[in-house]
Amino acid sequence: METKSVSVPDKLFLAQPRGFCAGVERAIEIVEIALKIYPPPVYVFHEIVHNSYVVKDLGSRGAIFVNSVGETPDGSVLIFSAHGVSPEIREQTKTKKLKVIDATCPLVTKVHMEAILFAKQGCTILLVGHDGHDEVIGTMGEAPERIILVDSPQDVEKLQVEDPEKVAVITQTTLSLDDTRDTIEAIKRKFPKVIFPPKEDICYATTNRQTAVKQLTSQVDLILVIGSENSSNSKRLAEVSQDKGVKAYLIDNVTKIKKEWFVGVRNIGITAGASAPEHLVQEVINYFRELGVKNIGEIKTVSENVKFSLPSELTQFDQKLAKV
Repeated sequence: METKSVSVPDKLFLAQPRGFCAGVERAIEIVEIALKIYPPPVYVFHEIVHNSYVVKDLGSRGAIFVNSVGETPDGSVLIFSAHGVSPEIREQTKTKKLKVIDATCPLVTKVHMEAILFAKQGCTILLVGHDGHDEVIGTMGEAPERIILVDSPQDVEKLQVEDPEKVAVITQTTLSLDDTRDTIEAIKRKFPKVIFPPKEDICYATTNRQTAVKQLTSQVDLILVIGSENSSNSKRLAEVSQDKGVKAYLIDNVTKIKKEWFVGVRNIGITAGASAPEHLVQEVINYFRELGVKNIGEIKTVSENVKFSLPSELTQFDQKLAKV
């Protein structure tokens, strides 16, 4: 019986945009500046972003990642991750007299503010998201007595709420638009008077990267998504590809690639989750160059020029660094 040899792809297509979003860039920059201002260690509540390389790199420079406020010494520096935290966590930091720096993505903060507003209005709040995700835990903490987590249309069908005419919806920012569509439609059917925020909660970067992947699927036979397993937005990118009928693999870095994936594959697409550094993408590109792939192109769907400002306590120091 003839066996298939491992083939070398004809062409790489790179998704654009890909990789770091403004919220991730801001969060990492906050930790880097804090490490210059304060003597190490600087503590970070949970992973600053969901990428193993970023966490390892910052850890080597003096950042210590903790899962509870109790793990931090009294009076130390604690940075909240990009995913946000609950009011309970904020209160715990006061007890220990911690110097707190908030690296919560402004788009996550927006969802927190929506939760607070809807709770004050007496609404039952349906949070569309994944159980156990850091962002979901923080958001639910804003109004735990009023928020119900829903993950599917089946969850919606089982719901019994205090007042069906006073229901509001908020969404985890890193979900797929396609993933949430059926759940949102189920909510609209069950609660016709449901209230939504003025603007979509799913963040621009998540949407843009998913759109780019959809464009890739029309040109390629396989997509490699660079990102860590615990990165929600990276996993969604792989799922978007698979939903379009194109096989996709989520890889943490170039060492996770398997050559047998390329059997019968002519064109490969490459993208990266919003928390994956660009140098990991370049390492994957170099891997294919060494295999003999010379034809490398880019599919650009939209330009991103979003930039979030730093917390006020770090802005002045950052300006001084820029002048050095």
